[in-house]
Amino acid sequence: MKHIKDSSSSISTNRTKLKRVREMLASKKSEAQQEQQTGSSGDLPRGASKADKVYKPSNVSKGSPQQAGLSTLQKKMQQKLKGARFRWINEAMYTETGAHTFKMVQADPSIFEEYHQGFAAQVQKWPVNPVDIFIGQLQGRTRAVVADLGCGEAALSAAVGAQHTVHSFDLVAHNERITACNIADVPLPDESVDVAIFSLALMGTDFIKFVREASRILRTGGELKIAEVVSRIADVSAFVTALEGQGFRLDHKDSRNKMFIMLDLTKISARPATFRAVPGLLKPCIYKRR
Repeated sequence: MKHIKDSSSSISTNRTKLKRVREMLASKKSEAQQEQQTGSSGDLPRGASKADKVYKPSNVSKGSPQQAGLSTLQKKMQQKLKGARFRWINEAMYTETGAHTFKMVQADPSIFEEYHQGFAAQVQKWPVNPVDIFIGQLQGRTRAVVADLGCGEAALSAAVGAQHTVHSFDLVAHNERITACNIADVPLPDESVDVAIFSLALMGTDFIKFVREASRILRTGGELKIAEVVSRIADVSAFVTALEGQGFRLDHKDSRNKMFIMLDLTKISARPATFRAVPGLLKPCIYKRR
């Protein structure tokens, strides 16, 4: 609990700093746009009447509204602000429960959008995206009912939705393929799914509840597929034991990739009625401040 309280205090401080930087950027941006519209001397643009003191947006800039009028330094500051914001959101998601995070993004859906913009930037640096591996596996099998738990922008559904029935769940319905929910409580009947997938989605401190929900919706004999960041798992054997304690059997472990570990499990029995969470099984994935 001390770790969570310290993290919350740090997050609060970061919010205040980010707010100040954002206000400064907004002020600078407004000044720059005014200069561009009226000229640095305050004169009206050539050909404009006194009644038309500003250009219409389409006449000001054809670039991104967020970039228009910003100097090189201001653009760098804006990128740093986005990076800091992404790190704060990422840290919050890893150090809070799934229920808490769901309430947070439902209250402010822009948090989810900002997170996935930052996440997409990180993905560009990876040698491989685990989602692409899962897509390849599903493309080579017979028709199945799939639950993509923590689906992001539902790339898996977009790729194989015509071949399989894919249910996509995440904190916000980013598009029409996605159902917004806490993935510890998804709106699917018991034993209605053939394959459940967590692609870097075991983010909450209560992630074992996500696994238990996967067990509930999977048919006996159904498959659980997990991709997780290697550095998060202090003890792979202990992590696998915790998964098997929810009614699963490990069939295959792929640790050839230096960044990710891939686990394939089969549901062999119903989840137990009660469970004991084991702290420290998965460490939060915290990006370094640069």
